[in-house]
Amino acid sequence: MQLGKLGVWQFTDGMTAAETASFAQRVEKWGYSALWIPEATGREPFAHAAWLLANTKKLIIATGIANIYARDARASVSGQNTLAEQSGGRFLLGLGVSHVPLVEGVRGHSYGAPVATMKAYLEAMKGGAPYSAVPPVEAPLTVIAALGPKMLELAKTHAAGAHPYLVTPEHTAQARRILGAGPMLCVEQMVLRETDPVKARDVARSTIGFYLALPNYRNNLLRLGYSAEEIDGKSDRVTDAIVAWGDAKTIRTRIDAHFQAGASHVCIQAIPPAGGRMADDVLLAELAPGG
Repeated sequence: MQLGKLGVWQFTDGMTAAETASFAQRVEKWGYSALWIPEATGREPFAHAAWLLANTKKLIIATGIANIYARDARASVSGQNTLAEQSGGRFLLGLGVSHVPLVEGVRGHSYGAPVATMKAYLEAMKGGAPYSAVPPVEAPLTVIAALGPKMLELAKTHAAGAHPYLVTPEHTAQARRILGAGPMLCVEQMVLRETDPVKARDVARSTIGFYLALPNYRNNLLRLGYSAEEIDGKSDRVTDAIVAWGDAKTIRTRIDAHFQAGASHVCIQAIPPAGGRMADDVLLAELAPGG
């Protein structure tokens, strides 16, 4: 798999199926190498990936992330191989342990120790999940959502790399040191085309508020040196660290900082100027490779 340097990370649940296909085609036309789609309480990501792959020609479709509590290891292996074979190797599986509220509150499962649970799942995929259909030409790759040192170590030893979400270039540098030179480091970065500090931070805070309440993201920010008061209050320092806002030049500087810190791929989540989960097509076109 030739995963280029830039991709797009996007919620698509607010779009119709036809609109998601059109959006994926625009992402492909702009020259991005991949479109990352999440899993929460909306579309099933494997089924949605099949639709997006069928409606594009070169674009890699990646899950960012598929929740391991939503399907067992055998189902993930079957889905991963099916999509990779159907698309000529254009499917990248991103897996994660999600968060306690989404696993226990929404799905009704018991949330296990994150690293041990993910390790057991990956080992079951590799060793105990047979696939008897026509296989893809090349073995498909798996990356895992990894923030803390132990999960990053697991990404190094049991996967093709890591897909950190809601992180800073400082975290990217730490992640690369743990992963070493070889593994993929596919970093998500929120971006917002707004130069007015008050407006930009208002939109950014409304976007990140949900995430800051989740323990995995909160703990990662604490490890990076942000205080509980800063996180709870969505301080300017926390907000500016997570969301790159300003003009295109300023935003490119933040993206470049991730590459300088060791990212192999940055997938940008373009927040509309008024907020919400739809994409800012104008900004995506402006930030596109070669743009």
